[in-house]
Amino acid sequence: MRLDGPAVTGAAAELVRVLRPQVHGDWTVPAGPLQWSCRDTAVHVAHDLLAYAGQLAGRPTDGYLPFDLTVPDTAGPADVLRVVTACATLLATAVDTADPDVRAWHWGPCDPEGFAAMGVAEILLHTHDITRGLGVPWRLPADASAAVLRRLFPDAPDGEAAAVLLWSTGRAPLGDRPRRTGWSWRAALDADGPSTG
Repeated sequence: MRLDGPAVTGAAAELVRVLRPQVHGDWTVPAGPLQWSCRDTAVHVAHDLLAYAGQLAGRPTDGYLPFDLTVPDTAGPADVLRVVTACATLLATAVDTADPDVRAWHWGPCDPEGFAAMGVAEILLHTHDITRGLGVPWRLPADASAAVLRRLFPDAPDGEAAAVLLWSTGRAPLGDRPRRTGWSWRAALDADGPSTG
């Protein structure tokens, strides 16, 4: 699976497919293991997607651009899902229109594929969190999980991709490996490939 614009919009479409039937539920409950509510977690996804799009469009070299996403408290879950879709489309457009040699800051110089990978990861991992909070059965897609692991966690152990991704991000144990209490992914590039960021 390529980490590109369609990967981002595909992940967002999966989020909406799973969560749209739940919009009348209680989104004030915590999103799985997070302290954020399900609604706040969805807003966080939209925020990060927009931030990644802004980075690729503005191409800063030393930090994140000083702008933010504000979703009014009056916006319900259905509205938030529309915002997630819009922000995913903006990131997908930024990824697909950027030259592959473009670099923008994410704890170092990051390429368009890196921003796509982070966008897909944010969407899938937080869909997992929200579905846990809402009590909805759902599993991370294997192909997208494997692509994210290859790009953001090149040192991840072998195993079923979704389970390894959950372990890599501190969400679950993996066999005899206990749940991680600290982690980071590698989005920025150095001379040898991805670097920690």
